Amino acid sequence: MSQDTYNRLWTNAQKDLDAQLQTEREQFLQPEKDHVKAFRMLAASYINYLQILHRLEEAHSHLIHQQKRAAIRRVLDGVIGRILEMKKEMVGLENSEFHYTDNVIEDLKLLPEDTEIPIPEYFVKENLEGLQQREKTLHEILLNAGLETEKPVEAMRFEEAIKMIQVAERARQGRRRALFMKQIHLEEKRKRHTKLQEQIGPDPDDAATCIQKVWRGYIQRKKTEKMREEEMIFLGMSNPPHLRALRSTPHMHTRQEDALQAEVQERHEEEFIKDKLRETEGLDIRETLQDQIRQCFMECRHIIGRFPDYPAKEAGGSMAIFSQKTPEQVAAELAAQREVALQKKSQKEKKGKEKGKEKEKGKKAQKTGKKEEDEGWKMAPSNFLPILEEGSSQYKAVWQNRDEGRDFLQDHDPELIKAEKREEVEEEIRVQVDELMQQKLEELKLAVDGEKSSKKKKGKKSEKKKAGRKKISELEEDLTPDRTIDSLYRELAEEGVLIKAKPVNLSDYVGEYSYLGTTLRQVNIEPMPSLADIRQLIALYGILPLGSQTAHEKAPLVKALLLAGPTGVGKRMLVHAICTETGANLFNLSPSNIGGKYPGKNGLQMMLHMVLKVAKQLQPSVVWIGDTEKTFYKAVPKAEEQMNPKRLEKILPKFLKALKAEDRVLLVGTTSRPFDAKIKPFCKVYQKIILIPRPDYASRFVLWKHAITQHGGEITKLLSISCLAKLSDGFTQGCIVQVVRAVLSELRLLQMARKPLCTAEFLTPLASQDPVYNEEEETFKAWYAKTPLGRARSKAAAKREKAGKGKGKKK
Repeated sequence: MSQDTYNRLWTNAQKDLDAQLQTEREQFLQPEKDHVKAFRMLAASYINYLQILHRLEEAHSHLIHQQKRAAIRRVLDGVIGRILEMKKEMVGLENSEFHYTDNVIEDLKLLPEDTEIPIPEYFVKENLEGLQQREKTLHEILLNAGLETEKPVEAMRFEEAIKMIQVAERARQGRRRALFMKQIHLEEKRKRHTKLQEQIGPDPDDAATCIQKVWRGYIQRKKTEKMREEEMIFLGMSNPPHLRALRSTPHMHTRQEDALQAEVQERHEEEFIKDKLRETEGLDIRETLQDQIRQCFMECRHIIGRFPDYPAKEAGGSMAIFSQKTPEQVAAELAAQREVALQKKSQKEKKGKEKGKEKEKGKKAQKTGKKEEDEGWKMAPSNFLPILEEGSSQYKAVWQNRDEGRDFLQDHDPELIKAEKREEVEEEIRVQVDELMQQKLEELKLAVDGEKSSKKKKGKKSEKKKAGRKKISELEEDLTPDRTIDSLYRELAEEGVLIKAKPVNLSDYVGEYSYLGTTLRQVNIEPMPSLADIRQLIALYGILPLGSQTAHEKAPLVKALLLAGPTGVGKRMLVHAICTETGANLFNLSPSNIGGKYPGKNGLQMMLHMVLKVAKQLQPSVVWIGDTEKTFYKAVPKAEEQMNPKRLEKILPKFLKALKAEDRVLLVGTTSRPFDAKIKPFCKVYQKIILIPRPDYASRFVLWKHAITQHGGEITKLLSISCLAKLSDGFTQGCIVQVVRAVLSELRLLQMARKPLCTAEFLTPLASQDPVYNEEEETFKAWYAKTPLGRARSKAAAKREKAGKGKGKKK
């Protein structure tokens, strides 16, 4: 597809975004009492944002123009953050992590596949070189530590070895024969040439003419090739040489490499333009700033009778002066600042009185039994709407009506770079001007008014610093100030705490959409979530926040995620998928892994400090605790007392408290027996809990088909996938994959041509697997009902049922 196609895709996405922003301004301003209607509006907006995300991501990953990619990237981060905000509101309305929006999808004329959350390519691609280097370093560390072994070279079959030797020998004989014939030809040519010279004798004019012919022919051919190349580039049928050098890979990889190369070129161009601006406009900017500051000082002295104080660096320096205010306004502000201190005391006193009155009102309301009327649901303020509106206005101002008829190379625009870099140059010069003008202001005060610069005493400064200091937690205190990040990284890898993530994508977690969710909820039956719903939650809570720094800082913060479900449903695979899709480090703090390592309280504190320091420095990072219920055991079994599985119980809340919004670090716990843990501290640590069920019929059908084809099998008429999906009811994904591996051995794959697969072959291995019984599934449901979200949903359901009975009695 050409660049015009992706430009149109971007244009359509921006139009849809403008329409969505306009819809939100109209619908979400007023509170909505009907929660069903409010959820329908939210679901429609959520799905619309997903469609916009699909288009923007595709345009961003294929466009070559780096300034366009930067503009799309800002909007992409805003859309991701807005989706996360919408998800939070939907969870609050329904008191459930899983939503069923069949009616909304039908109204929008979409398919369930269209609601899949895309994973942007720039999460990994922007730091691809660093990730590859880090993976190589980790591999070397694990090899030297003996924690990993080299993959054995597969032995070649006898027939293949003979064929390879034959090919190599024939090629060698061919090369030798060609060399021998060439020598014979050259020898005959030399003999003929010597005989000719002996008969006629050498002629210098003929030799010069021959050389001229050869040289002129060579020059003309080169000119013709160059003219032809320029013509093809002008017509858009060929790429320039610096882009064509990357044509050895397939089309998709070529465009990505082109984009990376253009990005490097643009960085050099940005630095060049910045240096040029500093040379050409730096002196004028400096003089203009000095004149403006000097004029402002003189006008202020004329009005208030003295020179003003120079704004501090923390307040913005001279930026505080250039706010397009008159000297009268500046004088009024100086007077207002004096009154602020007096007003603060009176406001504190008023707040104390108001709080006392509110408490009294609350007590009276409890005694009388009156309740305030429910105002209804209202959308919470957004941190991302300003980003989206700014991106939309920038698109309209710069890119919407841009003429690209002659921009064949899709190169960067120097004028746009100048506008961006001019602000940076002004900021650098402003800092220098502030230091100079502050000294001049002190000299003016001393010369004109006789004032001396008022410098605060050192004792007062130290007292203020001491008073303003905050308590640092145990994990935030730097226990390794003399050690580098590389040495800490190496030590954690050698101890087995930092492990290598398996290359698994989220799309490899195969599962189908639930088509009965809405129907079951209409008859007050809570459906079990589908595997497609699990994929969405992993993308929303794990991948998107870790991949986007802007989304992680401003979106609703999720520090800890719990994956609970029976053995074999793919909990560990999802942890590795999060790391693969975001390029995150993986730290294994499972009780079985850290048992005996870093003993004692000080050792445990040092280990978590090292993990936190490396995870923050080399973010994004995932801290994984497998069998996390052991950390919160109700009673530790005697067989596990030596392992001390509860050593992380008290320090985990401190670990989470040390994580800030700017730290892209996620704690992920996995458990197959959550009911063995104390539920209160368990749910206090894990903010989001995802219950993963065994696969339903639709997911099993897709999974059987995928597993058989992936392991080299062929699906024929003798193999009934529908029958296998029906018979495997109750079995997990892990059981199905193990059965397929057991059947499709190397010997069976060789017999595939004359003996096709049949259904009966899979039944005996399937019978040897342990299924998930209904009692176990009910135990998971009962445990989930005790979690905060489960309790909130039960209360809401009881409230609706009570309201329905009240309406029935009135009728």
